[in-house]
Amino acid sequence: MIRIKELLIVSTSSLCLFLFTATSLKAQNPKLTLDLTKPGANVSPQLYGLMTEEINHSYDGGLYAELIRNRIFKDNPNTPEAWSVIKEGGAKATIQLVAANPNYVPADERRHAINGALTTCLRLLVDTGGGRAGIANEGYWGIPVLPNTTYNASFYIKGMESKPLTEQWAPAPKTAVPVIADNTAGPITVSIESNDGKTIYASGTINLVKSAFWKKYELKLTTGADVKPTTDARFVISTNRTGVYYFNLVSLFPPTYHNRPNGSRVDIMKLLADMKPRFLRFPGGNFLEGPKLNDAFPWKTTLGALENRPGHAGSWGYRPTDGMGLLEFLEWCEDLKMEPLLAVYAGYSLDGDHVDAGPLLKPYVEDALDEIEYVTGDVHTYWGAKRAADGHPAPFKLSYVEIGNEDGFDASGSYDGRFAQFYDGIKAKYPNLHCIATIGGKDWLGTRGKLTIRKPEIVDEHYYRNAWGMEEDAAHYDNYDRNGYKVFVGEWATTEGMPTTTLNAALGDAAWMTGMERNSDLVIRSCYAPLFANVNKATATVPKAWQWESNLIGYDALTSFGSPSYYVQVMFNSYIGNKVVPIAGANIPTQTRPATKQDSAANNMPQPIPGMFYVATQDTKTGKLFLKVVNATRKPQQVDIDLKGAGKLSSEGTLVVIKGDKPEDTNTISDPVKIVPVTSKIKVAGAKFTRTFDPYSISVLQINTLTK
Repeated sequence: MIRIKELLIVSTSSLCLFLFTATSLKAQNPKLTLDLTKPGANVSPQLYGLMTEEINHSYDGGLYAELIRNRIFKDNPNTPEAWSVIKEGGAKATIQLVAANPNYVPADERRHAINGALTTCLRLLVDTGGGRAGIANEGYWGIPVLPNTTYNASFYIKGMESKPLTEQWAPAPKTAVPVIADNTAGPITVSIESNDGKTIYASGTINLVKSAFWKKYELKLTTGADVKPTTDARFVISTNRTGVYYFNLVSLFPPTYHNRPNGSRVDIMKLLADMKPRFLRFPGGNFLEGPKLNDAFPWKTTLGALENRPGHAGSWGYRPTDGMGLLEFLEWCEDLKMEPLLAVYAGYSLDGDHVDAGPLLKPYVEDALDEIEYVTGDVHTYWGAKRAADGHPAPFKLSYVEIGNEDGFDASGSYDGRFAQFYDGIKAKYPNLHCIATIGGKDWLGTRGKLTIRKPEIVDEHYYRNAWGMEEDAAHYDNYDRNGYKVFVGEWATTEGMPTTTLNAALGDAAWMTGMERNSDLVIRSCYAPLFANVNKATATVPKAWQWESNLIGYDALTSFGSPSYYVQVMFNSYIGNKVVPIAGANIPTQTRPATKQDSAANNMPQPIPGMFYVATQDTKTGKLFLKVVNATRKPQQVDIDLKGAGKLSSEGTLVVIKGDKPEDTNTISDPVKIVPVTSKIKVAGAKFTRTFDPYSISVLQINTLTK
């Protein structure tokens, strides 16, 4: 009994001491000491860029401004997806794909190819006139209609009679061929109208000449000033005369960024411009490789006129038009003053097939060298001359080439030899180009293989995690070997939120970015992925638009918005110096995630991790100091800040804050600016001060040191 009392006294004393100590620690503010007396590491001038590929309708139905879906009728060989027939006022009409299956073309579907790219077309058969008959396209989840807007429409069309064919050697027609006289010549109406056809937003006509040959027609359609913005619209080509009409390469473009022909959406490009990206990694991603060896990004057939672009099999469940071709990627870089980072196909497909290093791989290396020549060659080179013929005589600057994509998935181990062969071929012709390897890093994919033949100078690492995973590993690069390879974080994201990310994801992103920025002598480039997502949900005729759940920028046919993670990207790249400032933290708050059933079963309870993250850089030319602080906790954090060796300071600074009431808060197409940066001016009383950082917030303090 005495021993129990003694134990209780000791325990009670220990508990009081613990509570006193915990209370004392709690009373101490977190402290950040920035040491401006010590020269820090250089910040990579190319640290933040963009990564892009055709996923989530990033190009078709996204950045690429084309409004007609399935414009060359090859999206589905079984049905003319996105197209429907118009029959009004007693008119009788049907539509049918022509030559959809290249391996079996019936007699009545022959002789209608325009060239080797445009081999499938749409037939409109009107056997009873008097009313309106035609074809309608629903666009990518609607045709966007805006007031005072001029659209450029174009299409190939020809009109013919219909009569039974007598070719006994050819496959028989799928259906009986009726006899219809050719009355097709005359006015053809082209319109943008409501889906019920009751409201015409813009219309025009072309005069179809009587001819058995294809002819391209172009016209402009302009909406009125009183039109209300809507996506409840369709594109229609119609007639009131009998006959058989054939259509191909039907196109409709709104105004584009910088008024480029075959260009990009203005609103999305403005969002990208605000990010101030330094480079663009393209064309992928999985889009580079394709499911099979012959599905790789076919850059040579993405050049020149649209008439020469057949499109190809995509990697994410739909068929890309390749309207966004190699030159369009390069012009995208030009428009936003980015440097291209070109990924070249290296002989591995998503289905797991690969091409062995050696003679079999040689044509792929040569194809990559041709592609690099198209980008960088002068007009006296073969491919440089091709680029000039495509309208861009000046070569583009290119410093980095990535060899393949995520080759850690190649279980054969062939990438070691494939990388070496590409590396040698590229360095022999372009010794100043930096070659990026896709394995050999410390990410999960990178550790699945080793490079033994050639030592990589740069390795691409990919990280997709939830917010906790990003915050737990925010110091990932602090202890990397500075004598080894440089790191390109070519894909990374906090994967929370659907179809765009939440505030909690933005907190995870910001925490991870403090680590990359602090180590940007090692991490020379980074880019978030995926960049884009069309946020339209499934309809009766098409599935939902996105395939990847958490994305940076969302849009429908009419409007676009940035996620909270997008605004983190904008903020981090807008406030950054050229030197890292050493920073020491003390009394940093911690956080612990709730235990899961798996944790309990394994008797492995979650350990606390930091709840606050930070990095500082300085622009040595202007004296501007940038301190970024992420408070991932639910409580406000009062932080003591000491600018050691700062010298004389301007009395006024800038504070930029992204915050929200709940971690799950987000932006949407209907509420696009719920979570956005708020900028304010602050007073700077001296080199030592205290600042309270709001719960669930990302903040940037810009303090101006007065240079001599």
